[in-house]
Amino acid sequence: MTNQPHPPTSHPPTPHPPTPLPAAPDLFTWEFATNPYPAYAWLREHAPVHRTRLPSGVEAWLVTRYADAKQTLADNRLSKNPAHHDEPAHAKGKTGIPGERKAELMTHLLNIDPPDHTRLRRLVSKAFTPRRVAEFAPRVRELTDRLIDGFAQQGSADLIHEFAFPLPIYAICDLLGVPREDQDDFRDWAGMMIRHQGGPRGGVARSVKKMRGYLADLIHRKREALPDTPHPGEDLISGLIRASDHGEHLTENEAAAMAFILLFAGFETTVNLIGNGTYALLTHPEQRTRLQTSLAAHDTALLETGVEELLRYDGPVELATWRFATERLTIGGQDIAPGDPVLVVLAAADRDPERFADPDVLDLGRRDNQHLGYGHGIHYCLGAPLARLEGQTALASLLTRLPDLQLAVDPAELRWRGGLIMRGLRTLPVEFTPVG
Repeated sequence: MTNQPHPPTSHPPTPHPPTPLPAAPDLFTWEFATNPYPAYAWLREHAPVHRTRLPSGVEAWLVTRYADAKQTLADNRLSKNPAHHDEPAHAKGKTGIPGERKAELMTHLLNIDPPDHTRLRRLVSKAFTPRRVAEFAPRVRELTDRLIDGFAQQGSADLIHEFAFPLPIYAICDLLGVPREDQDDFRDWAGMMIRHQGGPRGGVARSVKKMRGYLADLIHRKREALPDTPHPGEDLISGLIRASDHGEHLTENEAAAMAFILLFAGFETTVNLIGNGTYALLTHPEQRTRLQTSLAAHDTALLETGVEELLRYDGPVELATWRFATERLTIGGQDIAPGDPVLVVLAAADRDPERFADPDVLDLGRRDNQHLGYGHGIHYCLGAPLARLEGQTALASLLTRLPDLQLAVDPAELRWRGGLIMRGLRTLPVEFTPVG
């Protein structure tokens, strides 16, 4: 027999290993704080519901896509009550507002669920009405002008410390009914809270405790002196004391907690809205000129849409406050275990290209701008109308009274405050032609 050659042995093609994902970006570094948006874009694309270890050591899920974020904010299987956390970390102050537990200030709208949330929000809404906010507009304009008068002749200012910070503090103190002679104490306490990573150890908790003691005493004094019928322009604490729902009043603990959270949530968000918004306008000169031209023509339409766009583009609240799964659920295809903390990244959702055309472009005239800057669902920010009023008044006054306002430093020199929930500048040095 003739030997026949063996047919060549065929080998299956060597499979190429899957291309590995690029490494997840570092989160919560100083570089990240300066510009978190590229990292958030990576998460939206590659890990839209991402488990990470926070600087405090707590592990939590970050939700970054708009559709998932909106669903999560309205999901009643996610509780606001830290008691649902599967770790005792909340008892050590690692979640929520520093110092609020020790100061017995936990029973506010950010920490409770229905039916208690429904009852308290209905009571507070009676005191915090759109009409009350509208009546407050002249006082906001007066405060704004007084603060600008304080530095207009200098030709330079730090807009955070001399303007964006004191404006909402004094405004919310006036609205709550804190006597003028006590408002500088509130400014000091609030300054410690906003400076939480740059102040003395334990300073935030001490400031919260002092604020709690003062509010309890003020509420007691106002309750004792409350007339039988409300008078026009009655302050918010008196309104909280007077508010009732089917005969049920706020307890003094509840009233103190509500006054505290209205002050806490009502000042830092507005500081950041004014600071971030002014910075965005100064670094986008064509949009700033567009707004100044509109204001010069006494047209406020662009101011109104512009503040909404500034809230979307680089808003004051980076992450929504804590939520905890009460049962197993799925968000964006990711299983979430009972007790797991969930943080909705509003800053990422509001730059989602699936929801917003050209999301990284600042467009003050943007329409259909249903951003999540003030949340969504039953926990939508109660103070949003006041923050909008303050933001619109502050920006309009700055651009009108100081028309050549400009940054006094290179943007790379600016530093952003550390922290998990809020996003804001430490300082904002500006210069302008002095005005008498």
